[in-house]
Amino acid sequence: MDKSLKARMRAGQQVNGFWVELFSPAAAEVMAAAGYDCAMIDLEHGPADLGDAVAVMRAMAASDCAPLVRVPANDPAWMKRVLDAGAAGVMVPAVNTAAEAEAAVAACHYPPRGLRGMAAPIVRAARYGVGWQDYVEEIRGSVLAICQVESREAVENVAEIAATPDLDMIFIGPFDLSGSLGHLGEPDHPDVRAAIDAVEKAAKAAGCLLGAIPTPARSVQSLYADGYDLVLVDSDLGFVRDGAQASVAALKEAAGRR
Repeated sequence: MDKSLKARMRAGQQVNGFWVELFSPAAAEVMAAAGYDCAMIDLEHGPADLGDAVAVMRAMAASDCAPLVRVPANDPAWMKRVLDAGAAGVMVPAVNTAAEAEAAVAACHYPPRGLRGMAAPIVRAARYGVGWQDYVEEIRGSVLAICQVESREAVENVAEIAATPDLDMIFIGPFDLSGSLGHLGEPDHPDVRAAIDAVEKAAKAAGCLLGAIPTPARSVQSLYADGYDLVLVDSDLGFVRDGAQASVAALKEAAGRR
């Protein structure tokens, strides 16, 4: 039975996840053990390299938390490297056209379905070659190919993007989208929400899974109620920042300081 994250979502389960931004293996291990369904290891905005991502994946290996990676750009070399390292799926930022979506998906699959380079007999994802044939068979159906829609151009082309064969998920980037639409930092602006509505309809019409992050006016509960399959909620950085700020505020109050 396929127990992959993709299979669970295709079966109707709505899943959750957290962002890895600090690249602390210990922090990732603690969060994965808490019971999140997946972690999005952020190589687009996070200050890390592939080796840091592998260290995080190793720390998470004892949990059932699926390691996903957001790559820096729509570059097949990056998709190949993170999949070889053990990612269960790849999120590609700033996909604006159907041709870009097709290229992203192709980079996630071995031939003849795609163009991912074949090194399964030596890579970490295939246990460094131990039973690599099983890995090749398994990843064929379980790899999660995600394209981010986060610009005016992408919204205009979203029907064609969503129709891309073997594209599993469209993930909406509301903050980048707000900037592209002229409302930087306002992900709940009516114009942005109208664009997001259009993306949701196109994704559902094409049978694509749908992912997003909460915004101030749109909670996790509302996203799930609207049919989202994946919501990335928390981050390791956010917990450290918010916890530290709350503690410092309490300490200052206890000492009568402002």
